[in-house]
Amino acid sequence: MAKIQNVTFLGYSDAKENETLFKQAFDVAKLCAQHGYTVINGAGPGVMKAATMGAKSVGGKTIGITFYPVGLQLFEGRDETNEVDELIVEDNYLARTLKLLEIGQTFIFFNGGTGTISEFAMAWGLARLYYGHHKPLILYGDFWQEIIFAFTKNMYIRAEERLVFKIVNKAEDVIFAIEETAKKIASHTEEKSGPFSV
Repeated sequence: MAKIQNVTFLGYSDAKENETLFKQAFDVAKLCAQHGYTVINGAGPGVMKAATMGAKSVGGKTIGITFYPVGLQLFEGRDETNEVDELIVEDNYLARTLKLLEIGQTFIFFNGGTGTISEFAMAWGLARLYYGHHKPLILYGDFWQEIIFAFTKNMYIRAEERLVFKIVNKAEDVIFAIEETAKKIASHTEEKSGPFSV
């Protein structure tokens, strides 16, 4: 069976610790760590920091992936209070995004801005290209229903592109989704096709 160990968390970098979004990411990461998954994130603030805090609250392992930009005034960058166990530093935003997608074996997308949108689009495209042994996407929150509906109504979305993600709205459903999608992938094929396949 395809083995999923690393779970990448992606979402809004401006989420504050007293906000629902932050608490959701914390709770999901805590549960993932309790089930033995390593939590991956971008080593920044917001959802990224929440993921680290949630995992570490139960002794889980965390990996952060960042870069130190020059001239990108609106990039959130490295948050030193996001105390990951291992830090990987890339050269630029694109390399950082690719590393997040390469190391993660499944992705949890929370609400976010344009950065989250770009990460979602790349992960979704790669999942379609590697369909059958793809890395599954978990979309956290019912608001994703409207977003996916808009895509399918207005764009040329293929049938298999609807099968690479699952929308959930409870922390415990994330674990079920990870396990369920891993089983489905394993039933399709045992073949490996590169860093962006399970």
